[in-house]
Amino acid sequence: MSGNGVMAEVTGNEGRWTFDGALVRIVPGNGRGVHRLRRILGELEVPLEAVAGIAYEPGKKGGVLRVRLRQGADPLVQAAGNALDESSDPYRLSLDRDAAALAEYFVDEVRNTLQIEQIGTGPVDRYLLPGPSVPLRASGGEGSVTFDGETVRLDWSWMAEGSKQKAGPKQFTLADVLKVELHPSVGLDEGHLRFHMKDQGAPPKPKHDPYCLTLWGTKKEGASAIAVAAAVVARLPHPSAPPSDDVPALPEAAAPEPAAADDHDVLLRRLRELGDLHKEGILTDEEFATAKQALLRRF
Repeated sequence: MSGNGVMAEVTGNEGRWTFDGALVRIVPGNGRGVHRLRRILGELEVPLEAVAGIAYEPGKKGGVLRVRLRQGADPLVQAAGNALDESSDPYRLSLDRDAAALAEYFVDEVRNTLQIEQIGTGPVDRYLLPGPSVPLRASGGEGSVTFDGETVRLDWSWMAEGSKQKAGPKQFTLADVLKVELHPSVGLDEGHLRFHMKDQGAPPKPKHDPYCLTLWGTKKEGASAIAVAAAVVARLPHPSAPPSDDVPALPEAAAPEPAAADDHDVLLRRLRELGDLHKEGILTDEEFATAKQALLRRF
C-alpha cells in the first residue's frame, strides 16, 4: 500500500478508479465525451460490502473494467434499471489496451480483499450508497421536476397536455410517494418519470398524469431524470427492508399461525419448529427469544 492509502489505481477516458482496501472510489473524467450522468453523480465511494464482483474484459483495442454491485445496494441501479447504457453506467470504465495490466491488478486486489473480508454477494435490505446529491432538476418536453431532498415539484410548460396544465404545478413530500417509475426513451417512443402516490388510484397514461414527466430521449434530459429518480428512491424505504415492528420476520415455516388459546398441540409444534430453526442457525439467539415470546403471547 502506498503512502496515500491507495492499493490500486487505474485511469481511463471516462474517469479514474482507486481502491484503498475499504472503498472503490470512482471519479468521473471532465472531457466532453464523458456522459452527463457521470458528471452529475460526481465522485462515488462504493463500500466493499456493496461489491458483488469485479472483472476486466479485454478487447481488441482495449478493455472494460466493471464492478457489479449487490442487489439492492445502490439506489441509482434500483431506480435506473435498464436506463443505464455503456456510456452512462458509472460502474463501467473503458480502458486503452496498455492499461490491461493495471486493470488486472486492480481486479486482483479487490477480489482478494473481498475473499479475506468474507463479503457476501447476495441481496441486501438497505442501501449501502447514499444516492445522488440534491438539489436536482430535470427537464422534459412538457415541463420540469425538481427535488430538494424532501419535496418534489412538477411544473408544466405550454407544451403539456391540457389536463396537466389544468391540474397546475404539483408539489409533494416523500411521505406521499409510494414508488418511483422510470422508463427510458426507446427510438421514437417517449420515456417517462412517474411518481406513484399513496392516495392515487390507477394512474392515467403518462401524458395525462400530473405526477408524471414525459421524456423525449435527449441525453441531457435522460441523465437528469435518472439522477432525480435515484435521489428520491434513496430516501424512500428500501423495498426489501425488514418489518418495522419489534418482532423479527421469520421464515415462512416458522411464522406463527392463528389458533385457539387452548390449542396446546399447535403451540408445542410451533415451539419445536422455532427450536429447530435456532439449532440450524437460521435464527439467532436474540431472534429465537423474541419469536418465542411473541408466540407465547399469541396462545
